[in-house]
Amino acid sequence: MRTIVLLLAYDGTDFAGSQWQTDIRTVQGALESAWEALTQERRRIVLAGRTDAGVHASGQVAHVQTTTRHDLQTIWRGLNAHLPVDLTVQNVGDATEDFHARFSAIQREYRYLIDCAPAPLPQLRHQALHVAGTLDVPAMTAALKLLEGTHDFAAFTTAAPAQRSTVRTIYWTRIGEYEWFERRLLAIEVAANAFLQHMVRMIVGTLLQVGRNRMTVDQFGEVLMSRDRRLAGPTAPAHGLTLTAVRYPPGLIRWVETSKRQNGSTKIAQSSSYVHEE
Repeated sequence: MRTIVLLLAYDGTDFAGSQWQTDIRTVQGALESAWEALTQERRRIVLAGRTDAGVHASGQVAHVQTTTRHDLQTIWRGLNAHLPVDLTVQNVGDATEDFHARFSAIQREYRYLIDCAPAPLPQLRHQALHVAGTLDVPAMTAALKLLEGTHDFAAFTTAAPAQRSTVRTIYWTRIGEYEWFERRLLAIEVAANAFLQHMVRMIVGTLLQVGRNRMTVDQFGEVLMSRDRRLAGPTAPAHGLTLTAVRYPPGLIRWVETSKRQNGSTKIAQSSSYVHEE
């Protein structure tokens, strides 16, 4: 039995989320159908993390246990030949026997894009949230930095069962700018050991309150400490959010060597430093 790892990218617009559901189009369902078409095996494909309907990915990871004799290049080409245009395999690899896409992960990274131009650009309607006007980015950056470290993030998630912990560790945060379609977009980026349901979108929705001067940096910190979802801002829409990376300890995956991937955008500025400890 082999463990094959897949690096995935998808446009979440027309998917009802990543996890398999009966009679509904999902990322996992499309992957499993493509795998069966290529290998004639019916296998469960495990994703590193769940993404909601409308949320995108450029660095999602999945694994599958298989007895196929196809080499990695054949698996890569064959899956992409059977997958829909809004879901592609960016790389493939072999993994150690004990590898698990979800449980072996030590860090996950998300990016949320905001377009502050006076009028929205139609090409970005599924990729960035349009918020017309000027945002107080320094205040938003200061507020976001308060989340770094290990905290109880109950204020930034939907109601969780009492037996499940809402404590997570955020390793780093930053707010920068990207240029896409000749337009400057604000990018809110967060890396953590794991995320709660809707956590990034609720953080973004609350940060926008800070950016619009409807909430101070200190009040943002009080929301975190309160553990009270009612004090946080609204949940930001799903379409601005992308899962950009899932990190693993070295040595678990042997990827096919490729040239550096391009994501179609150019980073042109950052307003907070990059700190990454593993």
